[in-house]
Amino acid sequence: MEQADIAKVAQLISDEVAKRFPGAPVQDVAVLQYGDEPIVEPGEVMVRVTLVSADEEDEREKTLHKFERAHRKAIHQFREDLTKRLPEARRLEFRTAGEHRGPTIVLAGAGRQLAGRAAAGGGDLTPVMARLGPADLETLDTLITAGVAPNRAEAVRWALARIRERPAYEQIVARTREIEELKAQF
Repeated sequence: MEQADIAKVAQLISDEVAKRFPGAPVQDVAVLQYGDEPIVEPGEVMVRVTLVSADEEDEREKTLHKFERAHRKAIHQFREDLTKRLPEARRLEFRTAGEHRGPTIVLAGAGRQLAGRAAAGGGDLTPVMARLGPADLETLDTLITAGVAPNRAEAVRWALARIRERPAYEQIVARTREIEELKAQF
């Protein structure tokens, strides 16, 4: 999406948030696309609603819980309606304000329950959800059983690190950069 389109969509969503969550301490509504946040995948946008809160972690958590309890049905209905109106909005996030990695409510798709609640911390890691078939799960579980990794997430990270070590990966990275440079010339 172009920046002008993002700004229009953000304003429309902001107006909708004000209507659906009256009295809520909403500080900001942002529409983020690929490149703005690591969790946003190519072709997706994420809607982030930031709530005003005190800086203390306990207060941020209380603010988020209070908002969730007061607006649970409206949150899920908003997620459903957002998906219908803006299908590329695959994530809806409610968080508290600040320069922290504080508590969040993330809904990953229409009709789903709360997909995740992140506590403070997490560093530079980005959660990724994948649906794996039996063979893929068996591979990950074999790595765990062999002691290569303690869990499936670590096993996936280990496998990706092995891919990055291969010379062919560097060639793919170089070609991707060339393609991006050519696309920029259009």
